[in-house]
Amino acid sequence: MSDLMIRAPAKVNLTLHVTGRRQDGYHELDSLVVFAGVADLLTLDPKKPEGLDVSGPMAPFAGPDADNLVLKAMRALQARVEGLRVGHFSLVKRLPAQAGLGGGSSDAAGALRLLADLNGLKADDARMLEAAKATGADVPACLIHQALRMTGIGDVLTPIKGMPPIDAVLVKPQASMATPKVFEELGMGKGMMLREEPILWPDSYDVLTWIRAIRDGRNDLETPATHLAPVIALCLSALKGTQGCLVARMSGSGSTVFGLYRSTEYARSAAQRIATHHPDWWVRQTLLN
Repeated sequence: MSDLMIRAPAKVNLTLHVTGRRQDGYHELDSLVVFAGVADLLTLDPKKPEGLDVSGPMAPFAGPDADNLVLKAMRALQARVEGLRVGHFSLVKRLPAQAGLGGGSSDAAGALRLLADLNGLKADDARMLEAAKATGADVPACLIHQALRMTGIGDVLTPIKGMPPIDAVLVKPQASMATPKVFEELGMGKGMMLREEPILWPDSYDVLTWIRAIRDGRNDLETPATHLAPVIALCLSALKGTQGCLVARMSGSGSTVFGLYRSTEYARSAAQRIATHHPDWWVRQTLLN
């Protein structure tokens, strides 16, 4: 069998409501999650011994290969599928790390999908989901790989159908964020639970209808993350200053922010403008869905 290849797209939290904190310390969430057109590239060569090599522009920031979630996902599936065929993974790292884009989790989900293809496993095989959960909190969402509502502690995933692609620009400054520090900065005490009505997502394929609904949401981690890295506010300001930007918000726990646009032309122009004025920022025009 020849090499197997898959894209591992960025995960973007269009909204992220923190609705409480349980007594065990875990935070309850309600988040709209989508995936971007920008992605890492993962290849599996079943003819080579198991292992991993990482290359690409973001490889220096990916951490030690031995700690990579790709190998953790492989081992998690090996523990659940007797005689699992594996091989050597090659990861071209294009997505920044500690960016609120779930790059490592998406890579892990990509590894699981490649191993499923190699071994004739179905995408809905319960062992796939179990391995994803054992690998990391965001890996199950990346395994589903479509627009979804994430609730609970991030473990309740409800796919959303009928959402149109939305033109967007992603911007990440050099600052990187550690998720635990951002939640700590949020300062929510154990046992504190909020009562609020969840957003009802549109039963429509109209882009502007969806953008208006997204605009009614928020990211509760944006303020604490900005306290830790004030440059996030500069990124948001840069997006808001571009023509056609209808929503500007942070993704996940940061430090990546996104802008939503009414057309590809507006998004392209905005990305070019921001990249020109801020050459040290990571800037990408993309589609979200």
